[in-house]
Amino acid sequence: MTTEELIAARRAEPWREALRRNRKNKERTDISRVRMDELDPVYRSRTNEEVNLGLTPEQAMQEAQRCLDCPSPACMDGCPVGIHIPTFIKQVEAGRFLEAARTLKETSALPAVCGRVCPQEKQCECRCIHLKMKKEPVAIGYLERFAADYERESGQLSIPATAARRGINIAVAGSGPAGLSFAGDMAKRGYDVTVFEALHEIGGVLKYGIPEFRLPNRIVEVEIDILRKMGVRFLNNCIVGKTITYEDLHDDGFRGVFVASGAGLPNFMNIPGENLAGVMSSNEYLTRVNLMDAANPQSDTPILKGKNVAIIGGGNTAMDSVRTARRLGADRAMIVYRRSEEEMPARIEEVKHAKEEGIEFLTLHNPIEYTGDEKGRVRQMRLQRMTLGEADASGRRSPLPIEGAIETIDVDQVIVSVGVSPNPLIPSAFRGLEVTRRGTIVVDEATMRSTLPDVYAGGDIVRGGATVILAMGDGRKAASAMDAALSE
Repeated sequence: MTTEELIAARRAEPWREALRRNRKNKERTDISRVRMDELDPVYRSRTNEEVNLGLTPEQAMQEAQRCLDCPSPACMDGCPVGIHIPTFIKQVEAGRFLEAARTLKETSALPAVCGRVCPQEKQCECRCIHLKMKKEPVAIGYLERFAADYERESGQLSIPATAARRGINIAVAGSGPAGLSFAGDMAKRGYDVTVFEALHEIGGVLKYGIPEFRLPNRIVEVEIDILRKMGVRFLNNCIVGKTITYEDLHDDGFRGVFVASGAGLPNFMNIPGENLAGVMSSNEYLTRVNLMDAANPQSDTPILKGKNVAIIGGGNTAMDSVRTARRLGADRAMIVYRRSEEEMPARIEEVKHAKEEGIEFLTLHNPIEYTGDEKGRVRQMRLQRMTLGEADASGRRSPLPIEGAIETIDVDQVIVSVGVSPNPLIPSAFRGLEVTRRGTIVVDEATMRSTLPDVYAGGDIVRGGATVILAMGDGRKAASAMDAALSE
């Protein structure tokens, strides 16, 4: 059944027609968008408890009433994994919460995760018809989180149906969002899927890169456990390209490989002083705190807890780092960003939360040097004041230095968050795999197939940097294409 046929069939459901009769569109558009409750900023800035508290059933049902159930839902065009958005929202409106969760799972392996961390404001919600009427869009992300959370908390978790086993082994390198999405779709199709993870925890960037206060690990674990119950096998502490080679996978009978190894190689600015103690990448900082218990002084790898901490960058990872520093006891936690706040790639919600928690924003500043003490520890940073010129290739205005405008600020810890590069291990270990100058794997955009016919790839290893939902979309696309190729 095509997407259009599925939408048409669901629109014919009697309860749905009753909902349409009960409220006119004018009444629906007059309802104000729901506001999700949050922990108090002072309290939460010293704890790892989740900041957003979710919706009550009453709040969710009221917000769902705002959906106009458009004949041609543009919101679905903005969703990389193709969630049947109007259907699950109408199910929430009718109080059919468990059905809404099952609808989400038809296309998304990680609905509780996506409801928390996906940039809906740049994807599904930015296509909402309410915006054409100068209204706020339907809170699709909030409702997705609600439905997934309700199912989990009810103890009635549904396991998506899987086809009969086909006896065909498929390997996945990496257990981040792209790998998990691909694994779920292939398991539904009856393949025997094994996910190889280099680290000791399953979940990839969902575990090591996103703090508990934004995405609790227990939420990720539940989603992963559902995949296990679907038959997906997980092997941790196993590095594809090193522990096990491409040839080993063939010898072990794997008929297809999906590479989702991410972009874990941090970028630096190559300025004087970056080698001082106390200067590190956000990858190292967040991985050690989130995955290695480094905030615990008794940890094998304790982290430095700076009092004057500067995070260089303006993306979501920078926000995660600076808010983590605040929670680890920083008296002054700063974002240093070379453009203005308007150009920041971080989600508006993350910037809002950071400001509420006392984070200082030094926009239009760019570090040019770090200086240290006699022991080689960072003690100061020199900042170049910037102004904005014409727009560059990204569409953002280019930052230009203001001659002679240099400031010096005391710091005892610097976290560099200026982007990442793809993990180079698999591209160098898989002979015959074409890569770009940036180290990303070259794939056919329609199928995610690489120059090795049995190797597909998605997520950061292809894009260089992607959101969770874009990586998941790559996984779904690759699963469909690999299934078609193997079926032939």
